[in-house]
Amino acid sequence: MGFLVQAEYEQFIYGLPNAYPQITRSTLSLYTISASAAVVEGSLFFDNGLELQVVEVLDFKNGGSRRYGYTILRGDEKIRWYDPQPHPDNPDLAATFPHHRHELPSIKDNRRPAPGISFTAPNLPALIKDCVELGRTLSRD
Repeated sequence: MGFLVQAEYEQFIYGLPNAYPQITRSTLSLYTISASAAVVEGSLFFDNGLELQVVEVLDFKNGGSRRYGYTILRGDEKIRWYDPQPHPDNPDLAATFPHHRHELPSIKDNRRPAPGISFTAPNLPALIKDCVELGRTLSRD
């Protein structure tokens, strides 16, 4: 599914709790900011205790997102975040450039590639999968 039209993406956003049983609650909202652009803001809450905070600025005319920021929290603790800030000097991030994630133990400086994250397709399916898998890993610790 690409970013085809706003109505389809809006239906996708509001249907996430029905499509993914691990989501216990959603506060995601889509706000129109122009004839061809919108912002998605809010959080998805998971049955494993994680929260995914979402901010997306979408451009439906040009088929993708302009900006995004995603943060995964466990309570008040930030355990992972995703952003597209380029780091061309880091060859480890080349596979998904400029998309990457920051993760523990040194969250600001510990950057990893972010497969499934792009400007041209919805990122939420990959992020939901990450939250479910991360929850399994954290429950073993």
